Amino acid sequence: QVQLVESGGGLVQPGGSLRLSCAASGSIFSVNAMGWYRQAPGKQRELVAGLTDGTTYYVDSVKGRFTISRDNAKNTVYLQMNSLKPEDTAVYYCKMTVVVPTTWSTYEYWGQGTQVTVSS
Repeated sequence: QVQLVESGGGLVQPGGSLRLSCAASGSIFSVNAMGWYRQAPGKQRELVAGLTDGTTYYVDSVKGRFTISRDNAKNTVYLQMNSLKPEDTAVYYCKMTVVVPTTWSTYEYWGQGTQVTVSS
């Protein structure tokens, strides 16, 4: 069993910064891919940033403002969010693609979500 625990959300003023963290624990052989998604009220969940070996992805609306990074030793992914805008308000979810050692199979796991609110 693998669990993902997120932290770091909250209320911030426009132009401010937040850093989200997502730590995986449990039976993990390796983490192949990590990503951050967000879902605003009434909207579909969208991929905000993704990270695999050697490749990063950002949705256009966050390029230059958000940075995704990982700590392999801790099975943790981060999302540094700078110059936040009201339209960044959403619940942010992390997702990891994990290889488990018992079966050597690959599974996707989601965090519980953390609220980010950008408002003055």
